[in-house]
Amino acid sequence: MIKPGRLNPGDTVGVIAPASPPDLKNLDKALSFLESLGLKVKLGAHMKKKHGYLAGNDEERLEDFHHMFQDPEVSAIFCAGGGYGTGRIVSTIDYALVKDNPKIFWGYSDITCLHTAIRQETGLVTFHGPMLCSDVGKEDFDEESKKMFQQLFEPEVIHYNERLSPLEVITEGEASGEVVGGNLSLLVNTMGTPYEIDTKGKLLFMEDVGEQPYRLDSFFNQLKLAGKFEDAAGIILGDFSGTKTEESEDSLSLVQVYEDYFSRLNKPVLAGFKIGHCLPHYSIPLGTEAVLSSHKKSLLIQSGVY
Repeated sequence: MIKPGRLNPGDTVGVIAPASPPDLKNLDKALSFLESLGLKVKLGAHMKKKHGYLAGNDEERLEDFHHMFQDPEVSAIFCAGGGYGTGRIVSTIDYALVKDNPKIFWGYSDITCLHTAIRQETGLVTFHGPMLCSDVGKEDFDEESKKMFQQLFEPEVIHYNERLSPLEVITEGEASGEVVGGNLSLLVNTMGTPYEIDTKGKLLFMEDVGEQPYRLDSFFNQLKLAGKFEDAAGIILGDFSGTKTEESEDSLSLVQVYEDYFSRLNKPVLAGFKIGHCLPHYSIPLGTEAVLSSHKKSLLIQSGVY
């Protein structure tokens, strides 16, 4: 495990768009937020480009990614938005460059591809958190979500319990391990590739947006058949916004789907974490050690910076 160095006021951070074109109307407000934290900002040379549903072609998005890791003035890299596209560049990333220049890397959703590949190829801790144009720059971005950026300036243990949101115990137990995972559909997309997520002895975190119970069922089923749940030390179920939660004539409820896949596991499984496509969005490091406990209804995650 490699932890990136913490941020200090006056540091320069980079902004890139490694997936779909970001919503640039929100960019100025997002950059003002970073500046309010005492940071200076560099934009990727290609981040405002558009190539169909991609923010520039693969070579341009990869170039911005590499440049920010290579630039000695840049201390952290924030993704402007998600959408689709990071899976197209994971096989061409210079992971030796990333490992030799460890920096804070922040994003979620489609960025899950990069979180998984970077961690498994280099050991670098990355951060699952709201993105600049698609989250931070919006009018409704809330104070609780803003506070989570402070973990980049000072090493701190993140203690998630029911003070933050109601948590539901699907399966009792307590387990420790590195937190891994991210967007569920993106995790499924790694299956059968060199970047297939490794859950052995890990706490597997999953979230998604706009997927109905039958779709989540199919994703969970694929991960189950691949042994990912059996390998994991515990399961962290984040936010599934836009998902039908109630049982109906033609649908199982979300809780029923949870129970079908997790209730017979001999390991802790907790649901209800406000981590994902939601507000507030509680940001967490991926790749650091954590403890998940059903008895305490808590998730204790070690700091992601040093």
